[in-house]
Amino acid sequence: MRILIVAATDPEVAQILGRMYSTPTEDPCVDTYTHGAHEIDVLITGVGMVATASWCSRTLTQTTYDLALNLGICGSFDEFIEPGTVVHVVSDRLAELGAEDGDRFLTLEELELPGECEFVNLDPPSNPEIDQLPAVAGITVNTVHGHAPTIAAVSARFRPQVESMEGAAFMSACLMHRVQFAQVRAVSNLVERRNRESWRMADAIRNLSVSALRIIDQS
Repeated sequence: MRILIVAATDPEVAQILGRMYSTPTEDPCVDTYTHGAHEIDVLITGVGMVATASWCSRTLTQTTYDLALNLGICGSFDEFIEPGTVVHVVSDRLAELGAEDGDRFLTLEELELPGECEFVNLDPPSNPEIDQLPAVAGITVNTVHGHAPTIAAVSARFRPQVESMEGAAFMSACLMHRVQFAQVRAVSNLVERRNRESWRMADAIRNLSVSALRIIDQS
């Protein structure tokens, strides 16, 4: 099986790649590894939805994959999804795409404008590890939330459980290129006023790495 791993930053996947064998590649933008019977390309996009969408579309245009995995960390709006938890994001939304009208936020649909804001994974891979992960709804943002009024507003508007800066862009590219995919993330922190002391980044990355390797092993 040929698998594409997409991550925003190197640290999010460093532990995973440390368990794989690096092989030569002709593409300077993609690193190639082998793990068991799988050939695995790794794409580090940089942070943000524009970089993720652009690099994913470039890569998916050039190579055909059996599976694409977006691996990374996220923040949780849901107090019952604690830091360190690994989740499967099955729906994601571009939460900021729309218009303000005073205190109201208008979606593209309400504005009667063309475009997609919400992306749903209707055909996730059949994989025992993915199946046992909590399935959650996410939002993708340019600015992570850290102010009580905006957290309350976006929570009321979309009822998200997690947020990232890349997820919806990855899902959009995979749907466009018709490749089977999964967005798998580990919660590093609750969405609240920025408080690095409460973050569990090391736990999140460690748990994500364990889960990701199990997903690959069972693919």
